[in-house]
Amino acid sequence: MPKKNQVDYQVVGTNKNALFTLKIHRGEGMALLAMNWKTEKPPLDFVGFSVEYKEPDNHKFFTLQNRISFPEALPNDPNVHSTLRSPLQKFRWVHFPHNADKKGLFVYKVKPVFMNEKGELSYGEPQECKVALASETYPKALNVAFTRGFISSQAFVDRFAPKGDLSKILPAKSNKGLDFTPSDPKAAEALSWMGFEAYSSILQLLDEAIKNKKAKVCVIAYDLTQRDIVERLVKLKKRLRIIIDDSKSHVAAKEDGKMVKSAEDQAEAMLKISAGATNVIRQKMGALQHNKTIIVDGPGLKKALCGSTNLSWRGIFVQNNNAMILTGNKVVEIFNEAFENFWNVGTSNKVALFNTTTSPTWQSLGLKNINAEVTFSPHSDNNSALQSIADDIPNVKSSLLYSMAFLAQTNGPIRDALKNITKNNKIFVYGIADKPVGGIDLKNSDSNPQPVSPEVISGNIPEPFKQESSGGMGIRMHHKFLVMDFNTDDARVYMGSYNFSGPADNKNGENLLVIRDRKVATSYMIEAVRIFDHYEFRVANKKAKSKTGGKLELKLPPRNKKEKPWWDKYYSDKRYSRDREIFS
Repeated sequence: MPKKNQVDYQVVGTNKNALFTLKIHRGEGMALLAMNWKTEKPPLDFVGFSVEYKEPDNHKFFTLQNRISFPEALPNDPNVHSTLRSPLQKFRWVHFPHNADKKGLFVYKVKPVFMNEKGELSYGEPQECKVALASETYPKALNVAFTRGFISSQAFVDRFAPKGDLSKILPAKSNKGLDFTPSDPKAAEALSWMGFEAYSSILQLLDEAIKNKKAKVCVIAYDLTQRDIVERLVKLKKRLRIIIDDSKSHVAAKEDGKMVKSAEDQAEAMLKISAGATNVIRQKMGALQHNKTIIVDGPGLKKALCGSTNLSWRGIFVQNNNAMILTGNKVVEIFNEAFENFWNVGTSNKVALFNTTTSPTWQSLGLKNINAEVTFSPHSDNNSALQSIADDIPNVKSSLLYSMAFLAQTNGPIRDALKNITKNNKIFVYGIADKPVGGIDLKNSDSNPQPVSPEVISGNIPEPFKQESSGGMGIRMHHKFLVMDFNTDDARVYMGSYNFSGPADNKNGENLLVIRDRKVATSYMIEAVRIFDHYEFRVANKKAKSKTGGKLELKLPPRNKKEKPWWDKYYSDKRYSRDREIFS
């Protein structure tokens, strides 16, 4: 396989006079900036980095803002939060440009900031990097798309929910999803912001299918509660065939003493009218029909969507999720075959019948210059994917980053392998799970942390931060992916609807992909890092009182020998030191 040009997903600053290095990793609508000092340690008066960026069609540099400032900052200063005045006291930063879809090169300019004894700031030589952030990962082949998943964030509070009220943006109950109409004046903007590229990609794919009158569409849905999606499925009429999960959470249930239909029941009734009763079936396989797939097969339109994103309000607008849009004749052939194999099982839910097909085996997706394979569950004991992934984890040479829903509830070889590799002081490990996971120490001798859980700030919120919304009942982190060795030629990502559990392997209807590609691995690495950072901050502040009396502030240069500079932990703590090094 020919080597791809690495410059499109990883670029470095070239200013030899700068006191630090800069490396930018390209993500999906985002970029990870990683800085490192060239000498052994920075000087004591170094107080952080300023960051400015310029869009492809604009000559003006915009300055990134910091939410916290120095203790002696003037509160009425309108520019106090500019990173030129309040620098970032970190060695890396994930940035979401406002217009990431603009074609061309974004220019980032990073400067080291210093403070003298009088509190005056000065700046060192900058590093500049140019990087393309256009949304499609590999045009006409593969595109990775994420939800933003940050209802529990200061950015969401500032923009859309200053009082934490979501009732005018999201339905309170899933079974009300198909009837719910957002009434907040900013609802459309809020939903677009929350759904990010995953939402727009799903709608775009369905719109393309509607427009292509000869395209046939096959859908497998676990959750099906989002009205915009169902309305588009209705427009496809008899060109649609769909399998909807009918496990316990998706059928009629008692509510206040009355039987109430689920949103999936409602969607089934609507689609039987539009598509025909024979084109809609319910299924749960051995436990769940857990796929979230859309297959579009038409002249000049061969695409399949898969991943962790449920076709629901929570899946798209509340949770951290990913979707992958694959293009190609071979892709559609394989996904169509899997759909037919699920369809033929029908309402019998006979796992053994599916096991006899080729779909549970690993199959190449036939993507040019991209090593990508897919398998579908349920598997038999003879072709278990679960054990093969567990066996691959010890092969990691450099880094392992993961976001895994339900890890806390999932015993088995994957969890055991993660526990073991977290203890390996040669491997850099960051992980996030929906709940705290036992059996992994917060800090081992190598300073690898345990998985961080998506808890929300509550009570004692440090100033200047505002109260955040929890996003309602249920989990907020729904990803299922592992990124191995993102920084090597052996980079690979395991992802899909698959929860890395026994039921996902041998009972549920699932999709699981392995992508052996550095550009794709880098995208998932950035996603893992930004979520880890987001929730680590919140968990840390929930567990410990701030040493500054409850207010978060930037740290001044040391004023005596007992004080340490802000960057000390990045050199004295093994975890932070490795973090500083591996991304830069």
